[in-house]
Amino acid sequence: MSTAQQEREDKYDVGADFAVPNLDDLVPPGGRLEEDTVTLGNEYFDTTDRDLLRQHVTLRRRSGDTDAGWQLKVPDRKARTEIRVPLTADDSMPDELATLISGVALGKPVHPVATISTVRRRLRMLDSDGNLLTEVADDTVRATAAAASAGDGAVASDWREVEVELGETGDGTLLEAIGKRLTRDDAHPSRYPSKLSRALNPNDPSPADDDSGAERVRELLTAYLDTQVQAIVAGDVWLRRGLDPIHATRVGIRRFRSTLRVFKKMLDPAARTHLDEELSWYAGVLGDVRDRQVQRARFAAAVTDLPDELVLGPVAARIENDLLAEQLRYRAEVMETVDGDRYRAVLAALARWRTAPPLTEDATAGARVLKKAARKARRKADKRLAAALDDGDDAALHRARKAAKRARYAGELTRGLVGKKKGKKRVAAYKKVQKVLGEHQDSVVALGTLRALGARAGSTDGENGFTFGLLYGLELQAARRARDDAARLAT
Repeated sequence: MSTAQQEREDKYDVGADFAVPNLDDLVPPGGRLEEDTVTLGNEYFDTTDRDLLRQHVTLRRRSGDTDAGWQLKVPDRKARTEIRVPLTADDSMPDELATLISGVALGKPVHPVATISTVRRRLRMLDSDGNLLTEVADDTVRATAAAASAGDGAVASDWREVEVELGETGDGTLLEAIGKRLTRDDAHPSRYPSKLSRALNPNDPSPADDDSGAERVRELLTAYLDTQVQAIVAGDVWLRRGLDPIHATRVGIRRFRSTLRVFKKMLDPAARTHLDEELSWYAGVLGDVRDRQVQRARFAAAVTDLPDELVLGPVAARIENDLLAEQLRYRAEVMETVDGDRYRAVLAALARWRTAPPLTEDATAGARVLKKAARKARRKADKRLAAALDDGDDAALHRARKAAKRARYAGELTRGLVGKKKGKKRVAAYKKVQKVLGEHQDSVVALGTLRALGARAGSTDGENGFTFGLLYGLELQAARRARDDAARLAT
């Protein structure tokens, strides 16, 4: 049976003579430091095209003094999750892991691509109750990797690095404090995301200093897009694990598509348009599930808040049974979709875009084109909101909500260009508009669902549509309140 835990760690490149600095003064009262040395052996697996590595996912089989077993590491927006599965009797890959990686592997077989052995000198900081706060791992690494091209020999390399990982009871301030001491003593944040990436590309040069406008645009775009792809790829793995990443995945898609649209002048038109269309398709597949999730929770809460005498018939059961049945049917369609060629093509495209979005000549103008595009998105959001409030049309308010989202996400991407305080204020302002108009849209969608549920109840023995009509009226009131709230935000 597998287990999973979130990880947060920082990795540093160090020289052969580096010594981990003294950390005694960081130990909390009653706590202690423990030191030991362990030997770890890791065999890493990937496709021939390195599809897992391109999505920052690592799969390894570990042996040695500690943590023996299969380990799958999946990055997400806020943390990285490590899924552990015990070793099998014949060292074959467990079926569970084969299922989890089938999406990011694009349906291709995986095989060993590198063997890495590590002598790890561990410095573990414990609190007064013996709980792990952080572990500083001073690693001496030796790697042998399969060559990138057939016919070439294996590539051997060795290096030292230091990893600082938080324990279950540690916090970010401790991670930051240790990091400052390491960098003070000439450690440098690693340019490699993992040991595997370094083993496969041991001579990969440091990024060249490039002050060109295009490089600055590329840096900001790739950082933002990469974060969204993390959410989408993690969502793929969590879906196959039987979890519920629908909302987080859709948010990642939404932010990615918003970036494609707001900053379209900096991106190749054909590639941008095609990926936008494909992401819209997949978001729609997920949306059918998400809509039922939202409505089930929304209606269940509304029924609970009603006086008992106004709930006539098995209203809660009708809502739960009908919407859950629809949700499960659409969930099954999602699972069919993620095993299809069209979806795999989307994942392959995202792997390319997260590191090398196709820029146009407009990107050479530098960061000012990003600020200009974000400013245009804000003006469009303000204009759409004003027009929608004058018109009062539900569809216009929905379009205004989408424009507010794009203005918010553009503000997130350009926050570092306008100053932290100003950038945070702009993002917060459009987030408020998005939230209020989202509440309006939820009510609009709810009206159609309640009408259908009420009609079924009204034609079924032992039920009637009274309570559904009452809920319908409450949603109309909620929609009016949301419009009023949006009008106040617009003034």
